[in-house]
Amino acid sequence: MTAESVPTPVHHLPSYLDKNNLGPWEIYLEQVNRVTPYLGKLAYWAETLKRPKRILIVDIPIHLDDGSVAHFEGYRVQHNISRGPAKGGIRYHQDVTLSEVMALSAWMTIKNAAVNLPFGGGKGGIRIDPRGYSQGELQRLTRRFTTEIGLIIGPEKDIPAPDVNTNPQIMAWMMDTYSMNVGRTATGVVTGKPVQLGGSLGRSDATGRGVFVAGAQALKKMGIALEGARVAVQGFGNVGNAAARIFHDHGAKIVAVQDVTGTIYNAGGIDPNKLLKHLSDTKSVQGFEDSETLEKDQFWELECEVMIPAALEKQITEANANKIKAKLIVEGANGPTTPAADDILHEHGVVIVPDVLANAGGVTVSYFEWVQDFSSFFWTEDEINARLDRIMAEAFNSLWDVADTHKVTLRTAAYIVACTRVLEARALRGLYP
Repeated sequence: MTAESVPTPVHHLPSYLDKNNLGPWEIYLEQVNRVTPYLGKLAYWAETLKRPKRILIVDIPIHLDDGSVAHFEGYRVQHNISRGPAKGGIRYHQDVTLSEVMALSAWMTIKNAAVNLPFGGGKGGIRIDPRGYSQGELQRLTRRFTTEIGLIIGPEKDIPAPDVNTNPQIMAWMMDTYSMNVGRTATGVVTGKPVQLGGSLGRSDATGRGVFVAGAQALKKMGIALEGARVAVQGFGNVGNAAARIFHDHGAKIVAVQDVTGTIYNAGGIDPNKLLKHLSDTKSVQGFEDSETLEKDQFWELECEVMIPAALEKQITEANANKIKAKLIVEGANGPTTPAADDILHEHGVVIVPDVLANAGGVTVSYFEWVQDFSSFFWTEDEINARLDRIMAEAFNSLWDVADTHKVTLRTAAYIVACTRVLEARALRGLYP
């Protein structure tokens, strides 16, 4: 039976979706809808992309330091595993929702396929503000959460990693807890671990390094010199500060940095290495030497060649897209630009390197870590960086060519490539039973 002769599949709206308040998931669905016309016969399987494979919602009760018991809600979503085990981070944040985790897991599916890693997409989170809890409480939280989701994670099933407000120590607790529960040391169950426990060299800066490689490739295609290019960075956590440092090291000028503590600007350039020390000492970017403080919304209006949103999703919207003067946006965060803002920026000639490519450096080095853990053979940091640079550059140039061929944005090109790879795997595997 040919694809043309197969009847149209029957689609039912999943019960967990609220049509009136989809949040980040709605953004993802709109992105899939936009790319469907480019999928040809594979569009028959497109509904596969609109439904997570598996959703686990767990209650996490722990003893607090004062002896009381607190309950937290946690999630692990496996969006698609057609091309390999689910892969994606765990975030601890007070605003974590199911809609957000669903969207993030789906973006991981797209991201892994866009750079051709042998993974599907997954994501997890706990609704908690970790700043209000002790190390002991966070350890108990992590260990209980790991035990609760232990039903579906594993080195060949679903491999978590760090994300917002999680780090190598939390990954070490997750790895240890899973290992205790299965009765053997299973280093490959998570990535982003400390190097002493099977982590990979180069992992801490990998996402920011990938942002730089993608941005540098885009500037080259656009005919804009990297040397002296003005860069504005939103978010100065792991991704933002690494991207800023590497751009700075290659001669670009970091003119503005914004994080939750404020926005600073210096037309002559900000040294991100000194800013990192200032932030460590004062817990704020404000008050940094030779910089002026701006209002939050002024960040979007700055004259610059490159803007790097590396904070949370939905930062660039209809409300501020018209104000942006940057020629290039490199999305260090997941889902920072809404579809409506995408359209506005495209009309203004702004090139966007989408999150599913721009911030794929982290998961790429996570893939390296996973491979190294299976083989117990570890590479040098120079080898890691060289492999990362090659994969990111090749993926960018491939997407640029697809965008040029179809006369579409880089985001649409990324979705064309990624959705095609995922749905080809789905079609070849068929349906069981």
